[in-house]
Amino acid sequence: MQLNTVIFDMDGLLIDSEPLWQEAGSELLNQFDLNLTDEQYRSSTGLRTPEWIDHWFTHFGISKSKAKESITITEEKAIKKIKDIGLAMPGVDYIMHFFKERGFRIGLASSSPMRLIDVVVDKLNIRSFLDASVSAEALAYGKPHPQVFINCAEALAVKASQCIVFEDSFNGLIAAKAAKMKCVVIPHGASFDNKVWGAADLKLKSLIEFEDKNLLEM
Repeated sequence: MQLNTVIFDMDGLLIDSEPLWQEAGSELLNQFDLNLTDEQYRSSTGLRTPEWIDHWFTHFGISKSKAKESITITEEKAIKKIKDIGLAMPGVDYIMHFFKERGFRIGLASSSPMRLIDVVVDKLNIRSFLDASVSAEALAYGKPHPQVFINCAEALAVKASQCIVFEDSFNGLIAAKAAKMKCVVIPHGASFDNKVWGAADLKLKSLIEFEDKNLLEM
């Protein structure tokens, strides 16, 4: 079936927010005299904040009685940082026009809460390009579960086989493939050569690198 829809992840793909999420998470864990290595943090990218908190609280043996408050603190810190100083990733304007000009339906599917999605969409001035925006915030499972991508396809009134997903995280890649969608990954920095990206249909260094020939090869 012909591809006619693109679904974008948000954090780390459209906006350079992962360092700001990392700062927010680090500030939270610092309250417990704990620190994550960059490698540890990268292993948990793509998770929703409640899952991120649960994962590291379990890992470090922190009482779950503080989880709910910690989720709120982390999200509020991250949203403020992203709103104040978050920057667009290279190629956002290019890739939005690329797919719009080719008649694709365009969706956004993020693990972040909808209030952050709204902040980012307006900050990047991409609302006019989007036909649907979906958050995994209220779902039973977030990425790597495919539901957020399935829900986005339903909101766009298309089949999974018609969709290309753009992702930057391994959890997102797994979610996209589990949804039976094509997936383009744009890994960050040192993780670019990691073998885990082998499951992707295409790996690029930037949104700007995507071309017509890539569509034909999928």
